[in-house]
Amino acid sequence: MEINIEASWLKVLEDEFSKDYFKNIKEKIISDIKDWIQIYPPLPLIFNAFELTHFDDLKVVIIGQDPYHWENQAHWLSFSVLEWIRNPPSLKNIYKEIERDLGIKMSNSGNLESWWKQWVLLLNAVLTVQAWNPASHSKIWWENFTDAVIKTISDKKEWIIFILWWNFAKSKKSLIDEKKHYILESAHPSPLWAYKWFFWSKPFSKTNEILKKNWKKEIDWKI
Repeated sequence: MEINIEASWLKVLEDEFSKDYFKNIKEKIISDIKDWIQIYPPLPLIFNAFELTHFDDLKVVIIGQDPYHWENQAHWLSFSVLEWIRNPPSLKNIYKEIERDLGIKMSNSGNLESWWKQWVLLLNAVLTVQAWNPASHSKIWWENFTDAVIKTISDKKEWIIFILWWNFAKSKKSLIDEKKHYILESAHPSPLWAYKWFFWSKPFSKTNEILKKNWKKEIDWKI
């Protein structure tokens, strides 16, 4: 399995790729492929979340759990889907909160690449999944890698905004130095939890307020 990751990230993460846990990740994915199991996203896109959101320019991190597992739905960005795919319920609720929070009308596209291009890292804690088998790669050591990503950001940068939705994302707080960074927490945007402390949490306007306070360009959240 070839590691296609942008140069600024490779510079700060290169030691991770030689560790035993990462060898185990590669072996599991290769084993699945040999068994004719479809993996999402496609192998060349596994690290695409890092491609335009360069380490040096990073502003915001939004942490998801793992990729969507339905055919053609899995994108390389957390919560995002490609233009021709129907928006999942959680993404619909994210859009509702943006409209409520910022007073803007969102499009029907669920492709969040425009956030990615503004230095918002949309990071799944698990970077791959077997087709039609949710959370199937949650035990293959991906979190060792993405925890290292989060801790590296915390250790080497300042004033990053971490948006943590739901207990899974909140479990990553221990990796973040709260003296150097900002953490915005709320419930998950899924239909089960959205009306319990996700709606009206205003993470998008709060993020822009923090960026403005730190003399950084605000995020244009409109899709």
